[in-house]
Amino acid sequence: MAANTSVAFELPPLPSYTLTPRPPLVDGIPDNILALILPIIAYWAVSLFFHYIDVNDLFSQYRLHTPAEVLARNRVSRWDVVRDVVLQQIIQTVAGLVMAYFDTEEYLGKEEYDVAVWARRIRILQRALPHLVALFGLNASGLASNLSQNGYKTLAGAVAGGRYPDITQSIILENGAETLAPAFASWELALANFIYWYFVPALQLILGICIVDTWQYFLHRAMHLNRWLYVRFHSRHHRLYVPYAFGALYNHPVEGFLLDTAGTGVAFLISGMTHRQGMCFFTFSTIKTVDDHCGYSFPWDPLQHVTSNNAAYHDIHHQSWGIKTNFSQPFFIFWDRLFDTQWKGDVKLRYERSREVAQKQIDEGTALGPDPHADDSFYSTSNLDMAVVSPEAPAEINARTRLRRKTATLSPSVDSLKGVNHGVTSSVL
Repeated sequence: MAANTSVAFELPPLPSYTLTPRPPLVDGIPDNILALILPIIAYWAVSLFFHYIDVNDLFSQYRLHTPAEVLARNRVSRWDVVRDVVLQQIIQTVAGLVMAYFDTEEYLGKEEYDVAVWARRIRILQRALPHLVALFGLNASGLASNLSQNGYKTLAGAVAGGRYPDITQSIILENGAETLAPAFASWELALANFIYWYFVPALQLILGICIVDTWQYFLHRAMHLNRWLYVRFHSRHHRLYVPYAFGALYNHPVEGFLLDTAGTGVAFLISGMTHRQGMCFFTFSTIKTVDDHCGYSFPWDPLQHVTSNNAAYHDIHHQSWGIKTNFSQPFFIFWDRLFDTQWKGDVKLRYERSREVAQKQIDEGTALGPDPHADDSFYSTSNLDMAVVSPEAPAEINARTRLRRKTATLSPSVDSLKGVNHGVTSSVL
């Protein structure tokens, strides 16, 4: 029984808590270190999956490019791509270790307290309901009384401004006395739990995605707007006219650090994610980037349908005729739409033309292949004029020409892009 002690409580009191260090998800590996390891594992696991499909010529009807194009059009060998990707991942890991050094330890035990804080905020917001009801010419007290008499006591308490006289709890004061205090309604705690465990983390994820998209769009576009930045850094990534999965992070180390490492790091810090949220965010961003460079347009791949930014969308940016467009990566394309840098127009004839030219080069033995001096020779003035963004729209070259010849490939099972069975629809492209 409560002692004869009277204490006025305006709001339900917050529970006490005891903090304990959060145990690591994997024994022996701190969570902030695991957040650096998982994206690398995911990168190579997903890349090897697509590489297996590629070398075994599986699902060829969903290819964006033919095997002949991979041989004839790309200006860098696969081993050079692997080397540069590993170098970038080493830089990412070192940068992550530096950040991890300044990380504070995460603790458990405060969750119930934080949920109660949200429940308090919900209770305070209810104080506005009587004023809101008054705007419609209703008396909040009378309405609450009627609702209570009809058995809707919880709703009556909310309409009355968050007053629940029948919902109480027994607490122990600091002097050891026991007394009654207001308590939270079950719906308040349920909503507070949803906000704390699901809504806030979702907002943090959305904020992180928006920050990464914004960071990468403007920096990526700057790499094309500025001739020196393009020649010195970004041109390396565009040696891959025919992207493939493990080439997603193939770029200059400086660009890789600024575009990917710094971008996701800033998003992580600003959004206030925990280390385990960071694991999910970094790993998901990595998988999405790999998927956007995979070279396939699968109808069953959810990552290629959640947003308009997918392998087909980004592949256009890797073509000489689309390099001035589609800068957004890796999630949404709202910046391309806002600044009118999204590719507009049909691409089927352009893709078919590239396939035919590549196959002809293979047949005649004139394919250029990887060039160890690509920075010096290939990125000439004429090519840079294509690569650097211009306010003028790309010219339509023979857009109305009908190509009647069926495109030849190294694999007889590879269909042309205009085939009805191809996974790339005209609306996506």
